[in-house]
Amino acid sequence: MNFNVNGHCTYCYTGGKPFDPAKPTVIFIHGVLNDHSVWILQTRYLAHHGWNVLALDLPGHCRSAGTPPASVEDAADFVLALMDAAGLEKAVLIGHSFGSLIAMEAAARAPERISQLVLVGTAFPMRVSPALLEASVSAPMKALEMVNVFSRSTLAPPPSAMGPGTWVYGASMALGRRVLASNTAVNVFYTGFKACDSYQNGLQAMAQVTCPVLFVLGKVDQMTPPKAAQDLIKAARSTPKVVYLPGGHQQMNETPEEMLAALQGFLKLPVF
Repeated sequence: MNFNVNGHCTYCYTGGKPFDPAKPTVIFIHGVLNDHSVWILQTRYLAHHGWNVLALDLPGHCRSAGTPPASVEDAADFVLALMDAAGLEKAVLIGHSFGSLIAMEAAARAPERISQLVLVGTAFPMRVSPALLEASVSAPMKALEMVNVFSRSTLAPPPSAMGPGTWVYGASMALGRRVLASNTAVNVFYTGFKACDSYQNGLQAMAQVTCPVLFVLGKVDQMTPPKAAQDLIKAARSTPKVVYLPGGHQQMNETPEEMLAALQGFLKLPVF
């Protein structure tokens, strides 16, 4: 489904169901060199169990036009503008990695509009090593390999992800190449990493969030280790729920059932 956001076409996957702004809505926000497809299991389940689902492609990524956000703050403003374009007064925000910072900042900027917040594979500060930042420009394929090695704790996911025996490393490499190639004007790899590395408002933003918060953290995550989220957890105004999953950074398809169970236990599921 497409929306006009800030004068540009924005693509959102709806989980295979028609969009109905009268229903409760969940907005999924992807991380660096990802797109809407990383949420495939979770989005389809929620879409078929009473929710509106909008899994977006960030501006300048794959099916969405516009300029890729150069900061977490810019991306948060985009998410709120998307809600306006979709006619949504309130929504649940679920963000992974870079997307988790975007979701948190949006929830801080408009707390009355966010009913629940889920931060997956998050950290603050979300530092990116200078070597990886440099490689994302000078040797992006090498940098992509590095990211995927550090992001993965498994080679093949369980059957409920992309299919039994799917090579998740190879699939993620292919996705990263496709996302990078989708924008020939701006290096979305470097831009996204730089936005993560430069973001300084994390603790202040979390202190402004008023809705219930769920942290979903991978026990062996090498990109955003669980210890790197502890300051955010402490900064939450109300006691957040924290779930530790057995996998690494790509919880959505490495531990898809556990990820879905965490969402089911947290979200206020609608009754129809």
